[in-house]
Amino acid sequence: MTRANAARWKAVADWAEQRGGVFRQTRDARGFQIEQSRGAAGVLRIEWAPSQRSYIEGHELRMRCELGLHPDLQMMVLARTLMERLERAVFEAYTDTLKTRVDADTPEEMRWLVMFAKLKHFPNKLLKERWGGLGVNQEVVSAWLEGGLSDALLQAGESLLPAERPFVLMVLRGNVYLRVAMAEPTLSEIQSLVRLLETACRDAQRVNTRLADGGPWPTTTSVAWQSQPSELN
Repeated sequence: MTRANAARWKAVADWAEQRGGVFRQTRDARGFQIEQSRGAAGVLRIEWAPSQRSYIEGHELRMRCELGLHPDLQMMVLARTLMERLERAVFEAYTDTLKTRVDADTPEEMRWLVMFAKLKHFPNKLLKERWGGLGVNQEVVSAWLEGGLSDALLQAGESLLPAERPFVLMVLRGNVYLRVAMAEPTLSEIQSLVRLLETACRDAQRVNTRLADGGPWPTTTSVAWQSQPSELN
């Protein structure tokens, strides 16, 4: 299987090498990892492997870009259909059982739906129809979407990220994370998603700089939550 997958993923491996990255198959040969010490926006890690989230069936592509942003900067943009589905799941989980609070085993994506207010004011109507947003406060999330990220999301929504495809983009712990359902990796999709991530990183750095130069950071109870480690942390 290892040799067969090496041939199957050769185009991705060659691309990673051209970018100065290191391509490795996972130990179980069910996926791969790419480590790039000097990405366009920061240290980049890409993984294609079995999903770590219940809302994604099969395999997923996940990325992490290490930027060293302020640790209290917490923002998320996700497919609106996924946001609505997760909201229903959170409501059912914590009203139909004996649980009275969202516990630390719940992924940040779902905890944040309880903890943060959803973004109401988007740069344009089309963006609001396809995407949901939330974070430490609405002004910070709006600022994240003011630059090229809005255009990149709109463009991705035309073909790369159809409405029903689970997709999450998050800023937390000083990094930017991307997670998307991907049954079979293709070089063109990975390249497009890396470009989207890089755009999100640049705009997150812009927001980070603006807040750092403009006064005190927004406060939130979310800093009290202890994040759980994952393969990307």
